[in-house]
Amino acid sequence: MADNKNFTIGITQGDINGIGYEVIIKSLSDNRIMEMCTPVVYGLSKVASYHKKYMEMPEFSFQFTKTAEQLSTKRPNLVNLYEEEVKLDLGTATKVAGQMAERALYAAGRDLKNKLIDAIVTAPINKNSIQSDKFKFPGHTAFFEHYFGGKEHPAMPLMVAENLRVGFTTNYLPINEVANNITTERVLGKLEILNQSLKQDFALNNPTIAVLALNPHNGEEGLLGTEDKEIIQPAVAQAFHNGINAFGPFAADSFFASGSYTKFDAVLAMYYDQGMIPFKLLGKNGVNFTAGLPIVRTAPAHGTAYDIAGKNIADPQAMRNAIYLAIDILRNRETMAR
Repeated sequence: MADNKNFTIGITQGDINGIGYEVIIKSLSDNRIMEMCTPVVYGLSKVASYHKKYMEMPEFSFQFTKTAEQLSTKRPNLVNLYEEEVKLDLGTATKVAGQMAERALYAAGRDLKNKLIDAIVTAPINKNSIQSDKFKFPGHTAFFEHYFGGKEHPAMPLMVAENLRVGFTTNYLPINEVANNITTERVLGKLEILNQSLKQDFALNNPTIAVLALNPHNGEEGLLGTEDKEIIQPAVAQAFHNGINAFGPFAADSFFASGSYTKFDAVLAMYYDQGMIPFKLLGKNGVNFTAGLPIVRTAPAHGTAYDIAGKNIADPQAMRNAIYLAIDILRNRETMAR
C-alpha cells in the first residue's frame, strides 16, 4: 500500500453538550490530519458553528454537505444530519443530544457499509441519554459489534497508548456478575481475538500477551478463589498450545507496579476497572479500538467531560491519536491483505 493513500475517515459528533466538537475541531485544525486523510464529520452544521465561535477559530471552516459522496480534500467536511435548530445545554445530558448522537452513528455506519468512508472515529457519547427503542447498547463497542460483527465477529475493546495495549475479557458488567462470566472458553476466545488483532492491526509478527488473574494474589492457590487455577490457567495453556504466546495468569497489582507490562505486547484483563485504572494512570492520551471486527473503529479514551464543556480547555490529543491509529490500522490491514 502506498504510504500517501488518502483514506476517508468518518468522525461521529458524539454528545453535542460535551467536549466532542471542541476536540474534533482542534484536531482537524492540525494540517497534518488533512495530509494523511480526508476527514468527514457526521453532525450538525449549526452546532459545529456554535462551538467554533466560542473557540475563537475564525480561520477554521468545514465544507458542509448532505452526503459523503462528494467531499473536499482541501478542508474538513461535515455531513449535515439535521437542518433545524437544536437546543444546546452544554455540560448537561439531554435526550435531544442523545438522539443526535444516535443519528450520527447510524449515518456513519451506513456510509461505512457502503464504502463511502474507510473507518469511523467516534467522539464520546452519554451512554444513558442515547438509549432509545432502536439503540439499546451499553456503548459503542456493542453497537458496532451488532452492526458489523454478529456471531462471526465478536468484538473486544482494546485500549491503546503508545506501546501499552489492554484488552478485556468482560466489559461493562456489574462487579457481582464478573466471576460468573469468566469461563475458559471466553478467556480463550478473547485471547484469539487479541492475538489476531496484534498481528493484523498492529503488524506484530509474534506478539506476546499477558493474562491477568481475577482474584487478589492470583487466588493464593485457591484460598482467595479458584477461578484463576481452574478456569484462567487452562485457557492460557490451551492458547499457548494453539500457537498464541499467552502467559499468566499474573496478579494484577504487582504486574503493573513492577513494570512487567512493558515486557508484553498486550495485556488481557478480566474486567473493566482492572484494566482501565492502570491504563489511564500509565497511558497518556489513549485510544479505544474495537478489535475483532472487519471494520476499523477508534475513539479517544475519555468521556463527554461535561465539567469542562464550552470552556475551550479540552485537550484534543487523544482525538488526534484516534484518527492516527485508524489510519495506521487501515494501512496495516492493506499490507496484510497483499
